[in-house]
Amino acid sequence: MTAYKCFDCRKEVKDEYVKRKVRCPFCGSKILFKPRTISSKVKAE
Repeated sequence: MTAYKCFDCRKEVKDEYVKRKVRCPFCGSKILFKPRTISSKVKAE
């Protein structure tokens, strides 16, 4: 299950809602994005 975020209001939008409409249910913005996790690199010794 993927969670999207609205670019304008930064609220989380559920994956089920995005399959039906590509708009934020809170503010009506059409720009949604998937937040990425920050990966950390570990140097092998």
